[in-house]
Amino acid sequence: MKAVRFHTYGDADVLRYEDVAVPEPGAGEVRLRVTSTSFNPVDAGIRGGGLQEPFPVQLPHTPGIDVAGTVELLGDGVDGVAVGDRVIGFLPMAAPGASAEYVVAPADVLTAAPAGVDLVDAAALPSVALTAQQALFELGDLRAGQRVLITGAGGAVGAYAVQLAHGAGAHVIATASARSAERVRAAGADEVIDHTAGDVSAAVSEPVDLLLNLAPIEPDELARQAALVRDGGAVVNTTVWMQAPSDEARGVRGLNVFVRSDAAQLAQLVAAVDRGDLHIDVSRRISLEELPALHAEAATTPVSGKVVVSVPAAA
Repeated sequence: MKAVRFHTYGDADVLRYEDVAVPEPGAGEVRLRVTSTSFNPVDAGIRGGGLQEPFPVQLPHTPGIDVAGTVELLGDGVDGVAVGDRVIGFLPMAAPGASAEYVVAPADVLTAAPAGVDLVDAAALPSVALTAQQALFELGDLRAGQRVLITGAGGAVGAYAVQLAHGAGAHVIATASARSAERVRAAGADEVIDHTAGDVSAAVSEPVDLLLNLAPIEPDELARQAALVRDGGAVVNTTVWMQAPSDEARGVRGLNVFVRSDAAQLAQLVAAVDRGDLHIDVSRRISLEELPALHAEAATTPVSGKVVVSVPAAA
């Protein structure tokens, strides 16, 4: 089969589009014929070698933590899925990923793909939608009627965070550049602040109950925005290289997001997609062979929205 792998850590030029043996599922696993995966910034971080401690991958490594595909073969002891099922999932971070024609996945991370969505695009849902769900509601405890500031809403996680917060009845203030503003507003933001045009903190007129930071901003800027959080609120941060600021005197909790795979929660998100309550956001589609070039692009230019990687049918 064809796969994109790296044999050593380094820049994007370590990625190779090459022939690899088709994997065999073990107990509790299934083999998927991959329809698509997606690009996540963490893929580049793992490839570069800076995340070896939290994600000790075995080299050579195939990136791709999101998967959409069809069940082809069941390992021992698997139930709940059947050969031919269209599924999606968030794969274990340190395991071989889905940038390949076939991947082995634990059966318990998979759920049925959205019924009314092209399976290629369904790979844009798992890891980022789960990140948004867990950040807003498990860590941030967001509820109807509250105010949330989402920094970096123009990115892949932001597309879901805005939709989910709006759907929960919150007042959503989102920061985004001019190129993403209309997309963020269409997702349900009540206010959109252009973070490239001025001071975000000065543009927020009232305190917020929750600050969700999705952007690689400087720690001092995050601290300024955290001051907007009302007493008893929360700061939830997805940029793992800095700690979310807290303020014990005001009862403001600072929490960092470490997203986990959760098939039951993913199934709820799929149900929202099928009801029309949640829209899968795809900014671009590329082929598997183009993935190394996308890694090189992402090293110099922030990737806007979610890019899905289509895997052509095996010859």
